[in-house]
Amino acid sequence: MQEVKKENITGAQIRAARGALNWSVQMLAEKTAVGTATIVRYEAATGVPPSRKGNLECIRLALEVAGIEFIGTPDDDPGIRIKTRK
Repeated sequence: MQEVKKENITGAQIRAARGALNWSVQMLAEKTAVGTATIVRYEAATGVPPSRKGNLECIRLALEVAGIEFIGTPDDDPGIRIKTRK
């Protein structure tokens, strides 16, 4: 599978990653300094949500640090992979 371009993650990928980590919207907001309403809006978006201020980048980085790998592309089988810690 092809890796997602760094800033291009979909709302469904954010939602799936957060669920895989068992994180609430509030927890993701605290880890990224992105507002809860913004996260909810991103997760509800179809495809790549419109973003300003580097918010998608902050969310992507926080989820990657926690062990999520974003796979596919926004237009072709976007998904996540959970990295196991060894």
